[in-house]
Amino acid sequence: MSWKTPKNLLIAMTVAMTIAFATWMALLNNFVIDRAGFTGVEIGILQSVREIPGFLAFTAVFVLLVIREQFFAYLSLALLGIGVAIAGYFPSAIGLYLTTFLMSVGFHYFETVKQSLSLQWLSVDEAPKVLGQLIAAGSITSLLVYSCLWLFQGYFGVSYEVIYIFGGGLCLTLTVWTWAVFPRFESTVVQRKNLVLRKRYWLYYALTFMGGARRQIFVVFAGFLMVEKFDYSVSDVAALYLINHVFNWAFASRIGALIGRIGERQALTLEYCGLMCIFTAYAFVDSASWAAALYILDHLFFSLAIAIKTYFQKIADPADMASTAGVAFTINHIAAVIIPVLFGFIWLISPATVFLIGTSMAAISLLLALNIPTSPCPGNEVVVGKMPAAITT
Repeated sequence: MSWKTPKNLLIAMTVAMTIAFATWMALLNNFVIDRAGFTGVEIGILQSVREIPGFLAFTAVFVLLVIREQFFAYLSLALLGIGVAIAGYFPSAIGLYLTTFLMSVGFHYFETVKQSLSLQWLSVDEAPKVLGQLIAAGSITSLLVYSCLWLFQGYFGVSYEVIYIFGGGLCLTLTVWTWAVFPRFESTVVQRKNLVLRKRYWLYYALTFMGGARRQIFVVFAGFLMVEKFDYSVSDVAALYLINHVFNWAFASRIGALIGRIGERQALTLEYCGLMCIFTAYAFVDSASWAAALYILDHLFFSLAIAIKTYFQKIADPADMASTAGVAFTINHIAAVIIPVLFGFIWLISPATVFLIGTSMAAISLLLALNIPTSPCPGNEVVVGKMPAAITT
């Protein structure tokens, strides 16, 4: 049997994306503080700029009128690689905002198309496990990236510029390789090329919105806490990310299989209860070691968010995957565009308040998760609040 399968293509593209994005993420907080003198306000603005392409992800469906989804994924990866490769040469606020925007266009379009292709190419039974395997593949890749960063910065003093070029360039190289080697895969169901909003998907939209809000607490402010409050160096941050991805590599595929066994409702309930405890602890932690432990647990809980995607796969019309992927990313990033800037100002007054607001977000998400049926399917999307009508634009 050929190894040139849709699953292996998804893995290869995930590896390429992770190399570039992990490089960018690991260097970000130290780079902007060391080279550009960022405070919580500037990092909040930068993160909001990073999320603008995610907010505009619904436009992916219009791009698909011109090019195929699989090729769109390759183009998006190329933009991501270029944005990361040049980031080190623009150490100013405006320069960082522009390179971040370019990188983010590629990243968010790729993630949109990847979600769509995954749900089209994978069956309902195999999706939780394979999506977990994709997270594990990304974690193994991140493990290698952070190991290299730890060595390069901690022991060899390699410059930011060289590391950015290496990470972005390797992403570009792998993208060209996947385009040249893998065949074109067809979807079993023709995808709609217009925006579709269905009232019966309302719980999926709500969970997606809250997931975007929750993610900003971790991505923006938990990492910034490590550098600003506990003086983590680049090598310290890389080591922390290294531990994160050891855990993800070890447990992500098992978590995916667990979701398949216990169902989406139970999995998301576990995630949100855990996050309420973690965010509350972030607000009061005074130990660098305990903060690191919270960060690792927080990252591990991300794997449980697979359940939102598999919940949608179970309730959705198969022809809605491509159009809804873009809409979902836009919904996910409504809060993401606003929260980093708004919370950046709150951070100047009280960092603890930022995390306590995160606790309330997790509580709202928990209430939403409890509305998922034990056996979701078309016609049985929610426990309370069924709305079968559709709006198509």
